[in-house]
Amino acid sequence: MKKLLSVFFALALTLTGCGGGSTAPANSTDSAAKDVTLNVYNWGDYIDPDVLDMFTEETGIKVNYENFNNNEELLAKIEAGSTNYDVLFPSDYMVGIMRDKGLLQELNKDNIPNAKNIDPRFNKLSYDPEDKYSVPYMWQTVGIVYNKEKVTDPVDTWDLLWNEKYARKIIMLDSSRDTIGIALKKLGYSLNTKNDEEIQKAKQLLIEQKPLVNSYHVDYYKTALIGAEADISLAWSGDAMYIKSENPVYEYSIPKEGTNISIDCMVIPTQATHKQEAEKFINFMNEPEIAAKNAEYIKYSSPNLEAIKLLPQEERNNVLMYPQGDIDKIGELFVDLGDYNQVYDKTWTEIKTAN
Repeated sequence: MKKLLSVFFALALTLTGCGGGSTAPANSTDSAAKDVTLNVYNWGDYIDPDVLDMFTEETGIKVNYENFNNNEELLAKIEAGSTNYDVLFPSDYMVGIMRDKGLLQELNKDNIPNAKNIDPRFNKLSYDPEDKYSVPYMWQTVGIVYNKEKVTDPVDTWDLLWNEKYARKIIMLDSSRDTIGIALKKLGYSLNTKNDEEIQKAKQLLIEQKPLVNSYHVDYYKTALIGAEADISLAWSGDAMYIKSENPVYEYSIPKEGTNISIDCMVIPTQATHKQEAEKFINFMNEPEIAAKNAEYIKYSSPNLEAIKLLPQEERNNVLMYPQGDIDKIGELFVDLGDYNQVYDKTWTEIKTAN
């Protein structure tokens, strides 16, 4: 399917020049662009590699592409100022943190006309209430991916991740907000609590769970499940759909206690040295054909309405991939907790180092 889609998109780009939103015809370059290398910092396994080559072919702008493992790693790298990244892919709450720290530039939306393709549900949310700093890239829920041949209990509650029957067959995300968040949900609390007592209860719950946990991962858990190293994992919905596409023995469930909905965005840091080229990259990523190509490749949910129309019917009609309704009815968004973010980070370190 991916090979067939690549042929389709290549033909579409040749015929349309990537649509009316592009700032240059397909295959056109200029001497200035040839001298520019755009530094892009994204999550691992979170883009179709062909897209970077297609961008360079269309614009002449080369791309230096690097990966980070979590939002906190991204923030630390940007605050250190050691690399002049031009485009970043932080999650919603991290957009708010970076905005408040003065680490982001306002976007010139005149250079990003394809932002009009974004589903209005994702406009003016709490992390960027005026849509000045970010454009949504992908979105997802957090749930449980599981081997339906090995898991015999109902998968409708976070309690499953504490079931001793599956000891050493459970993988958790190596992410402070996500993993502490689901413990908070299990306890009936908000993902965004600043209540010390509630945080301590979630901490104790996760420490009690540790003997059951196979490992903590961000990307490798996909390989581990497909390779039968484990049977259950806390998972982002896009990864769950990818795992299921590779091995249909897996299913995905969103527990009844509630979940997190996460929106990963494209932003330009204040340290960027190629702002116009960065905006051209963000616009390119929102071409319907390109956004659909990325969504089909990584199996995450696109917020681009025109891109969704190009996806296979079984994906665009999958309610676990594309839940309908108001965002706040689907799940709870993380918010910037200010200085209290350090409490979550410290708590996560204590959980991981506990005996």
